[in-house]
Amino acid sequence: MVEANPIKFYVARYFFLVLCLMQWLVASIILFTYPSTLKNQYSALLFFTLGAVLFVVFLIIKEKVKRVAVGKKKLVVITPGRKQKVEWDEVKSLEIVPFFNLYRLKLKGRKKGIYFFPSRNVNPAYGLLGGDTSKMGEILKKLNAN
Repeated sequence: MVEANPIKFYVARYFFLVLCLMQWLVASIILFTYPSTLKNQYSALLFFTLGAVLFVVFLIIKEKVKRVAVGKKKLVVITPGRKQKVEWDEVKSLEIVPFFNLYRLKLKGRKKGIYFFPSRNVNPAYGLLGGDTSKMGEILKKLNAN
């Protein structure tokens, strides 16, 4: 079973949460340390609103990005507390998402797709679209061709 780097997964999953918390920290610093003027209140409101938008983006991404281990006979979707084994017959589509260095997996019977990272960086072809040259990419190409 080939699995992507967990550091890349956690960075991608929690990046927007960290940005959100930083925006809220800046808003609270503006509110509590500077004098209460209209300009400072608008600035704090702007940072708080930006943090709220980033928090919504985090909630959306958190549900879609998963850790996936790929083998020749099955996929394993790793979620906190359990591992869901998926046979290749249940896969509806599997494609690489251009520009984002990740895969989109759609399963039969599910509306939502699962996004996961390859085991290594995708090498760009002519600077635009990429192809996965890692061990995971080789397995996925063979199975996607069948």
